[in-house]
Amino acid sequence: MTVSAQNPCETNSVASFYESCQLCPRNCGASRTAGPAGFCQEPATVRAGVACLHFGEEPPITVHGGSGTIFISGCNLGCAFCQNYQISQQGMGADLSVKDFAKVCLALEAAGAENINIVTGSHTVPAIVAGLTEARLQGMKLPICWNSSAYEKVEVLQQLQGLVDIWLPDFKTINPETSAALFKSKDYSQRAQESILFMVENSPLKLQQVKDRDKMLQGVIVRHLFLPGHFEDTLLTLEWLKKYVDGRAYLSLMSQYTPVPFVEDEEKLSRRKEQLSALENRLVSQEEFQDLQDILAAFDFKYVFYQELVKDTEWLPDFNRVQPFSYELAKPVWHWREGFV
Repeated sequence: MTVSAQNPCETNSVASFYESCQLCPRNCGASRTAGPAGFCQEPATVRAGVACLHFGEEPPITVHGGSGTIFISGCNLGCAFCQNYQISQQGMGADLSVKDFAKVCLALEAAGAENINIVTGSHTVPAIVAGLTEARLQGMKLPICWNSSAYEKVEVLQQLQGLVDIWLPDFKTINPETSAALFKSKDYSQRAQESILFMVENSPLKLQQVKDRDKMLQGVIVRHLFLPGHFEDTLLTLEWLKKYVDGRAYLSLMSQYTPVPFVEDEEKLSRRKEQLSALENRLVSQEEFQDLQDILAAFDFKYVFYQELVKDTEWLPDFNRVQPFSYELAKPVWHWREGFV
């Protein structure tokens, strides 16, 4: 069975958000109703690459059944090191109408998902809101998780209130020079701080005991990926999180930075290489990993997760495959090329 590629902007009110797009902090003003445009290079439709049960998220998100992840095509941040670059930066994916988006949510629920996890949807909030609303109307009862870079506007996030239960934002760096080099967004830190504070203030932690694990029904997990060679950035970012977030949300410190074997033309590879010169484009060392553990211990966060060190690149996804990940990490439910699987 395949998913039809209808236009999900089934009401003028949804389409109007994309006529001169101001949805993200880039304020590019692109007319996305006519097709792919703006920084994200996405039209006024919800497009996705894959939907799967994902077993690699934090324990209160994964629980037992896995997180029902829907990887949205496009991105308004464009990290130079993005492991999902095929769908976030190269346009891979298929259109989902409002009704078909709801069908994907319901299929994930039927497959045993613990939640619906929307990955990188910041650039297409109104259409996703329409799809999630339709899923609720059709009986979908799972908590909804918003998994984003946090490069967002508070007034746009407010459209998600009443729908989103769990927030899973990144706080990539507090250093504007780092964000300017790697994301072409010097205001990333300011916008991420505003977004994260909005999330924390509006979603106090609410957990449910399920067998031997806590399941998150509501709340925030802030992720921070350590960038090799950028200990000072991590220290400053953790200082801010300790001051404003500790005790109100979880911190998830990630050490999985992995050089990606990008497949693109020479001009794009050259530009990417220049961006990546802002960091040490390599795996995290054992010594750095131990230093990160010492830093965490010194900060003494109330709620914290950390990622075990992985010293290979075999886990990197390939969204050309129906199963982009390993079968240990994910179980596919829908794929952009094959439909439901």
